[in-house]
Amino acid sequence: MLSNLLSKTVMPVLFKLGPFSVYSYGLMMGIGFLAANYVAIKEFERKGLGASFANEVTILAVIFGIAGSKILSLIENWGDFLRDPVGMAFSPGGLTWYGGFVLAAVMILWAAHRKGFKFAKVADGLAPALMLGYGVARLGCHFSGDGDYGMPTKLPWGVNYSNGIVPPSIAFRDFPHIEDKFPGGIVPNNTLLHPTPIYEFIAGVIIFYILWKMRRNVKQDGKLFMIYLVLAGSERLLVEFIRLNPRLLFGLSEAQLFAVVLIIIGIGGLVYFNRKTAATKT
Repeated sequence: MLSNLLSKTVMPVLFKLGPFSVYSYGLMMGIGFLAANYVAIKEFERKGLGASFANEVTILAVIFGIAGSKILSLIENWGDFLRDPVGMAFSPGGLTWYGGFVLAAVMILWAAHRKGFKFAKVADGLAPALMLGYGVARLGCHFSGDGDYGMPTKLPWGVNYSNGIVPPSIAFRDFPHIEDKFPGGIVPNNTLLHPTPIYEFIAGVIIFYILWKMRRNVKQDGKLFMIYLVLAGSERLLVEFIRLNPRLLFGLSEAQLFAVVLIIIGIGGLVYFNRKTAATKT
């Protein structure tokens, strides 16, 4: 029953208004950015950074987050891009999140420096918002069925992504170790799969709640962002083990390797802050 219910929510196109189509992926990404902007405004006002700067940062995150995600995705799929440059460049899917994370972070660092704000303080104000926006936007991946789902499963909440823009028979083409388990070496489109975008939505909301509850008690600028890096990196590291992504090094996917980097940076930052606190007490 749960499986059927979740499978019915896979709708790349929600509805049409004349010649215009409303896509679930774009809608959820928009809602994610609006939710993140609302939270960022609340935090920036509390920290004395101002609502207008929160709006500026959100716009930068939208523009350069999408641009960075698309650019890295095109680089990773260079052969496909050369065969169909227009289709690849303007397709609604094909976004690599850490490309957007890095480029948006660079632009926000530049904006903070231009305004004379400490980047650590700005990053702390963004931490809860980033996690909430990311989690909500992930639902767009589920609704659109863009191939960001997981491996086959027999769990009662496995989802049929046959209505998605990238059905399993196409998504699993580069994974012969999975295809070989099915007749004819083709994964049927109605195969039940781990709904990893839903897992990430749930994880995103939980991590957002943790960061939101901690934000007033964490006094050192930059420390909350370090906690965000550890939690967000750990979430992505774990979910990737059941996601449909090629393994690059040490049995880890490219996203997992980036997640490990985030975790290391976060742990290193927390160690630094804890030592700094201990030193001031002696």
